[in-house]
Amino acid sequence: MAEEGTPGKSGEPPALPATLGKTLSVEVEELPKAIVRRVVKDKLSKLSSGGGEEEILVNKDALLAFSESTRIFIHYLSATANDICKESKRQTINADDVLKALEEIDFVEFVEPLKASLEEFRRRNEVKKSGVKGKETVKKRKIEDTPSKNGRKE
Repeated sequence: MAEEGTPGKSGEPPALPATLGKTLSVEVEELPKAIVRRVVKDKLSKLSSGGGEEEILVNKDALLAFSESTRIFIHYLSATANDICKESKRQTINADDVLKALEEIDFVEFVEPLKASLEEFRRRNEVKKSGVKGKETVKKRKIEDTPSKNGRKE
């Protein structure tokens, strides 16, 4: 038997130390299968020319291919956006970095729809924030207007 880290007599690769195999685990981030299935089926049902409510079947291997290609795309896009961010001497990736990254990796057709979605998201977020602030102000006023135990306003 070959010693750890040295090639064997038969030309086989060096054996890994026993502890290295345990500590060296590759962690792959998988997208949730249910979400991938739902997104794929929703998109395919919208694109199907039948117009009916027929069930669209997607093979398990096809779902895995969709999931894996999506994961790779996200990694590629985030790495490119990170490079753009670092070129600007910043540490935090922002939406503009992602939009520029899409252009840089030749997915220009995604930029305008993404800008529209981003604006819609921001608009909804502002409405939610303004609604929450309004409620907090009302609560504070109610607390201030309620008389304390000794009969005076607080």
